[in-house]
Amino acid sequence: MTDNSLLQYEDLLHSIISEAQKYNVDYAEARFHSTKHLAAILQNGDSKPTISYEKQGIGIRMIYDGVMVFASTNMFDNSLNELIENTISRAKSSKKISKSPIVFSEEKSIKKNWSAIEKENLENVHVNDMISVLNEVDNYITSYDSDVILTNRSLGLDNSIEEKFYVNTDGTRLLSRVPRVSFHSLITAKYDGQLSAFSIPAGYAGLGRSGGWEIIETFDLSNYIPEQLNTSSNSIKAKSEKFEEGVDVVVGPDIAGLVAHESCGHPFEADRILGREAAQAGESYLDFDCIGTRIGSDEVCVSDDPTLPQSMGFYLYDDEGVESKKRELITDGVITDLLHNRETSSKMNIHSNAASRSVEFDKEPIIRMSNTFIEPGNFELDELLSDIKNGVYIKNFMEWNIDDRRENQRYVGFEAYRIINGELDAHVKSPVLELTSKKFWSSVDARSKNLDFKAANCGKGEPMQGAPVWTGAPDVRLRNLRVGTRS
Repeated sequence: MTDNSLLQYEDLLHSIISEAQKYNVDYAEARFHSTKHLAAILQNGDSKPTISYEKQGIGIRMIYDGVMVFASTNMFDNSLNELIENTISRAKSSKKISKSPIVFSEEKSIKKNWSAIEKENLENVHVNDMISVLNEVDNYITSYDSDVILTNRSLGLDNSIEEKFYVNTDGTRLLSRVPRVSFHSLITAKYDGQLSAFSIPAGYAGLGRSGGWEIIETFDLSNYIPEQLNTSSNSIKAKSEKFEEGVDVVVGPDIAGLVAHESCGHPFEADRILGREAAQAGESYLDFDCIGTRIGSDEVCVSDDPTLPQSMGFYLYDDEGVESKKRELITDGVITDLLHNRETSSKMNIHSNAASRSVEFDKEPIIRMSNTFIEPGNFELDELLSDIKNGVYIKNFMEWNIDDRRENQRYVGFEAYRIINGELDAHVKSPVLELTSKKFWSSVDARSKNLDFKAANCGKGEPMQGAPVWTGAPDVRLRNLRVGTRS
């Protein structure tokens, strides 16, 4: 689908807005939303049935007498007027139990066509092209020579195209197109009679970017896969060690990026703080008046930026018609911003920072992260290690969990090393880092210059919405932590 083909829905979308205005609504928006997915899967060298689907329809949201209601349909006929009437009727009924009127922040109207950069159109990519890439990866894996036996391997390659046409009663009109490509894997290994599982990339994340089929070249799979197989094999063969109290730890971008997502991104979602997510995904350890509160050391700087080119969470305007921008959530250890939509920002008498997203036409827009990351620092990795006499470098993880308030968390390392006199020493098996979010942030004392991202699918909402995001960070040094070992 192209901008020109999206234009066929313009009259329909404007008619929805006009019909809603007949009921004297406070606000109305209509969003045509098309999502296409094509997934190729290779299981132990055998191609599995292709996953292919297209989903399109219109999502409608209105505020009537202070009550917000959402409806959706994939029927583009006269039933739309009836849908609007029934939706208004629901709003009237809900008024009886509504606690306080919903008000949106005032935002300027925008008329834009925007898209991610796409050099090779994903719609021209056949599943055989994707299988061919996976076969090459599988050959790298099967030719790997090690005493770690790879017993099962599952490889996946996903292409998706997301297109939207959005209008609202403020006069905003937006057309957009974001294609995405991602790779993921799961491998089972046997060593010394024990089975274990790992992924490439580690931590069950993915390689992913927005853009066309040219993105596949940026993954550099011919070099990346053998390198990861080698480090994964060494990690599986590593020996367990016990650590004394008060260990200095350096965590790699995979762990630090996940902490940015889980211990900053989610608890900084304003709707979550206000309790909307309490029965679905949990609460937050923050209060709504937390701006200006110190949460960590001066070395803690965390941002969320949907404008990063080629990112999985890329967008230039959100699904409430607000222009996106970089959000600096923590600056020098102090909370400086939250993730807002137009409803939560109005409660603070500020403008929305464009964090409202929907992943499909039949899902309402809710506050979501995009690309959440710890800002890079001023050091090389060897400089972070240099003054650690006895510590541990946990580069990535094999297991993690966190509580509903995003406060207490646990990370089990996969690729990890002893640090002896400022140098990386032997591999260490499954070191465990268990601490609170505030303890993590307060323990940070240095960051490296590098910044690495991984692709992920962030879950939130009811019904569940899996939004494409990046998690990212540099290497991060933390002082005086308790490190355990998984038994």
